[in-house]
Amino acid sequence: MVKLTGGDLNRATLGRQMLLEREPLAVDDAVRRIVAIQAQAPASPYVALWNRIAGFRPAQLDAAFAEQTVVKSSLLRITLHVVHADDFATLHAAMRPTLHGARLDYRFTESTVTPEAARAAVVDFVAYATEPRTTAELTGWIEKRFGVPSTDFLWRGVRTISPILHVPSGPPWAFGLRPSYVAAPDAAATMAMDSEEAMVGLVLRFLDGFGPASLADVAKFATVAMPRVRRAVAELGDRLERYEGPNGEVLIDVPGGLLPGDGAPAPPRLMAMWDSILLAYHDRTRVIPPDYRTTVVRSNGDFLPTVLIDGRVAGLWRPVAGGIEVSCFRSPTKRQWAALAAEAAALVGFLSDREPQVFRRHHHWWDKISLDHVRVLAG
Repeated sequence: MVKLTGGDLNRATLGRQMLLEREPLAVDDAVRRIVAIQAQAPASPYVALWNRIAGFRPAQLDAAFAEQTVVKSSLLRITLHVVHADDFATLHAAMRPTLHGARLDYRFTESTVTPEAARAAVVDFVAYATEPRTTAELTGWIEKRFGVPSTDFLWRGVRTISPILHVPSGPPWAFGLRPSYVAAPDAAATMAMDSEEAMVGLVLRFLDGFGPASLADVAKFATVAMPRVRRAVAELGDRLERYEGPNGEVLIDVPGGLLPGDGAPAPPRLMAMWDSILLAYHDRTRVIPPDYRTTVVRSNGDFLPTVLIDGRVAGLWRPVAGGIEVSCFRSPTKRQWAALAAEAAALVGFLSDREPQVFRRHHHWWDKISLDHVRVLAG
């Protein structure tokens, strides 16, 4: 069994995630390569794609959302993600046990509506949402269906277990603060799909974008129970490659998955909040050095906008008056500062027509962070 180093794993992730160099891809093709982009911050998918696609413009993602070649919904880790439209059914069906378990728990039953009644209502709820509906319209439907007030837990429970998409409603990005919803075009097929068969598809999609990886990494990526991961991997059997990890652990991968090697150059990057590479693994040391994790990942689960140097988290960034403030854990070299300055200038230009002070509501974290190597890189 071939043994891979931590550097090999880091470069495999960066290569598959298009972070070794920006690539000239269409938005939907890039999203499929990334697999899933966490999207509770409306700007995050845009900044994620800016880091990966050569010449990317925000209007390209706007158009992809409008055409539904990429879609936004509650999926992995029970939070909002952007995925390729062709992946939605598989990912939603694979996540069904997790979504039901998390959203139809004891808090849900405080509404006096049973989980069984909620599951039985999904078909009719989706039928009502075949055209775009506001939150008020959908909560009104829920109240009429069950004869009780629509509590937050009841509303979130029915919505999340249903194959429902967010409808573009921006600005400044495609999705604003008052979301509307619509049934997925393949809603009937999604509801009919077997969740265990879909889990096999989820494993393959994860490995395409993030392999080689452990079973624990797969479970963490999606928030699914480990027995389900084991069954899916057993079903795949010899169709998967196997490697030995840095600590002797067994890693799985798709055949022919990209392995650039730990010597591949990795340029600096200014990553979005909750970027996929920060969240995809149980063992996050392939991207986040352990000493920095509690700074990058805040107590409420916020993953701050990070600086990558040589492929690993080396600091944080935020927009300020005059450009991008970059705060590093260790002093970058002169060449690295110059490369970061070029990235910052490009990012300022990218954000200028949309939201120059992007992620501003999260800037309060900087009051609790003290780093020694700080520069404002002018745009």
